[in-house]
Amino acid sequence: MPSIPMVDVSDGSRSEKALSDAVFGVKPNRHLLYEAVKHYRAARHRGTHATKNRAAVSGGGAKPWRQKGTGRARVGSSRNPLWRKGGTAFGPHPRDYSFKLNAKVQIGALRSALSLRVQEEGLTVVNELVLEKPSTKTLKGQLEKLGVLPGRVLIVDLKPSDALYLSARNMRGVEVRSTKALHTYDVLEARTVLLSEKAAASLEERLSR
Repeated sequence: MPSIPMVDVSDGSRSEKALSDAVFGVKPNRHLLYEAVKHYRAARHRGTHATKNRAAVSGGGAKPWRQKGTGRARVGSSRNPLWRKGGTAFGPHPRDYSFKLNAKVQIGALRSALSLRVQEEGLTVVNELVLEKPSTKTLKGQLEKLGVLPGRVLIVDLKPSDALYLSARNMRGVEVRSTKALHTYDVLEARTVLLSEKAAASLEERLSR
């Protein structure tokens, strides 16, 4: 079982915590990580690009010249794609880039990402990050005491409090996620992952099935 550093935020004391091999000790599967990242980025792709075809371009209602007798090529509209100011043929149109990714693949990718962070010594368990009220200064002090700043930090809790969300939103490179909303991309993007004890237990239960 992998042994992870565990820190008590209140007094800074450190100990070791053993986590499940089935979740935090697997061999990272690079292909699953690739699929999960592609799935995440595709879902965030807005897909609002658009071009006008010959029907959408204004004007061009009248036939430029008669069909026969002029010696020129026949043409039906001045907005056809071959003409200047004409429509675009086969141009991009709004579309949804998202695609389905099986639950087993997503679970396997998340296991791989967490295990990769453990191997790189980028995962730490904390007892809890308690904030009585929203305070960016207080949270920054706690993270600096843990030695994770500067750098991209991901804080994962079972049910993060509103105070934690509000305190972190003004900090560059610091993200807060619940265990249910945690995605492989979030883990890979962060240099350091801070797991609360409750979050670690919840992930072990959910991902070891």
